[in-house]
Amino acid sequence: MSKQYLTTHTIDNAHITDIFSLAATPSALLSASGSSTIHIHATTQPSIPLGQSLTGAHKLGCHHIAVSTDGKIAASAGFGGEVKIWKLAESGSDWQPFGELNTAKGAGKGVGEVWAIALSENGQYLASTTYDGRVNVWDLFGDRSERIREYETGNSGSGSFGLCVDLSRDGKYTASGHQNGAVYVFNNDTGRLAYSLPGLVKPIRTVAFSPAGTRLAAAGDASVIAVYDTKHGEHVGNLTGHTAWITSIDWSDTGEYLLSGAFDGKVKVWSIDRGVCVATHSETEKAIWAVKWLPKTGRNEMFCTAGANRSLTFYREATGV
Repeated sequence: MSKQYLTTHTIDNAHITDIFSLAATPSALLSASGSSTIHIHATTQPSIPLGQSLTGAHKLGCHHIAVSTDGKIAASAGFGGEVKIWKLAESGSDWQPFGELNTAKGAGKGVGEVWAIALSENGQYLASTTYDGRVNVWDLFGDRSERIREYETGNSGSGSFGLCVDLSRDGKYTASGHQNGAVYVFNNDTGRLAYSLPGLVKPIRTVAFSPAGTRLAAAGDASVIAVYDTKHGEHVGNLTGHTAWITSIDWSDTGEYLLSGAFDGKVKVWSIDRGVCVATHSETEKAIWAVKWLPKTGRNEMFCTAGANRSLTFYREATGV
């Protein structure tokens, strides 16, 4: 059975450059681009108005933004290698600076600059990758100048560029995808590598744990989404249908569906149980850099896409289909 989604709203020229990353809270959508400003739109209002702009957040632009599941802590990574932390004000209306990771202190082994980032469910833990293949975990509620875990993915500290990272909601596991096609899962409790998963040979651009943490999805230049069982570290299936690089994936709140976006502008919704694509949309021929489900507040599912066309496009599941 297929599903249908309708385009409900488009915000043209939401940023002045490509939009590289999206993050969603129960009431807002955060977007980051090659410009220095992070935008926050209110998703609880039909017109999805711009509620706040974090001007000058990253001088060279921002390529990754993440938010805790409860919507109270956010983190952004800039092209200068810096990571800034944001906290939602007690009023629940505005985001305020909450600090910055000291990514340089104690670098020692050539840690390199931060690239991809991810947050745990309550925002306490942040995972990050580096250009030289290392994967780090930080405790944001503790001393932000110290890593609580530092993983190496190569010999003599020369691993493959970590293009993407994710944390399981409980913070127990960190997964990373690399330029050489490798996928790793680390156990943050033991500080050890749990699994080196069979990769897709080509660069992995996006990894994501399911909400329950029982599955991990990984995708990239092979145009295939690989799905793994995280309990046993087994490859349990592939989702095939994209014909271009897959740049972004996101699980629905229930874990029933996976959303994906690709370099050719195609967006797909996949049924995990059936292992098939149930919806495809192509609103643009330009690259999609980010896709994100919005937290479900009503009967119908909603998601947002963004990329090289510099617009935010919102979709809603069609009623009665």
